[in-house]
Amino acid sequence: MAKLRVHNIESGPASSDVALGISGDTVAVSSDSIKNNVWKDSGGNTLFQSDGAGTLSNVNSSFSGAGPKLILSQTADASSSIEFTANIDSTYDKYLFVFVNIRPDTNGAIFGFQANADGGSGYNETITSSAFHARHTETDSVAQLSYMASQDQAQGTAYQGLSYDAQNNADDCMGGCLTVFSPSSTTFVKQWYAKVNEVIRNGTGGSSNNFMAGYFNTTSAIDEFSFKTSSGTFDGIIKLYGVI
Repeated sequence: MAKLRVHNIESGPASSDVALGISGDTVAVSSDSIKNNVWKDSGGNTLFQSDGAGTLSNVNSSFSGAGPKLILSQTADASSSIEFTANIDSTYDKYLFVFVNIRPDTNGAIFGFQANADGGSGYNETITSSAFHARHTETDSVAQLSYMASQDQAQGTAYQGLSYDAQNNADDCMGGCLTVFSPSSTTFVKQWYAKVNEVIRNGTGGSSNNFMAGYFNTTSAIDEFSFKTSSGTFDGIIKLYGVI
């Protein structure tokens, strides 16, 4: 077998591609180091792409599986609200918001959310919801499972509460997630459910595991979400994922 030994192979002036072999050939490369930022298949489809510094900037969706895909992460720092106003569309069957170390600056402030339909404003879509929580204090003085009438809505347009009675000591916070199903549907109402755990005010504190569920009573696509506390500002991280 003949061998061609060169340092560089460059394309000609009329082409940006260099072809090794023809259809049906097997091209063997013995080196253990092939340096290339963009890898494509024979149809010109990008399989994956590097930024040249070791970070993949583009990966073909066939490699990514069906797990959650991070779309955007936002950090609240004494913020009055956090909005997600892009990338909520028909790409995914459901969208997942994850709350990390959410801490209101006001004791007892309720952390909640609302949405806008496509072309809408004001974050005041109609919600019907239910809510209950399991509560247990550090002193073991309270241990109960109860409905939270203060957190449900019946065709309401207020921000939907996700917390109960959050304490804002330096080491206190809440965490959880909100799942929204098919927000881009123009046929069905938009179902959602949430689970949040928080440190509550009650003597020395305690845990409240909050469960909320409901629907936005609209067949219009919903493409924007807002998160805020009922008073004051808050800190923490909110991540948006798409789930196939």
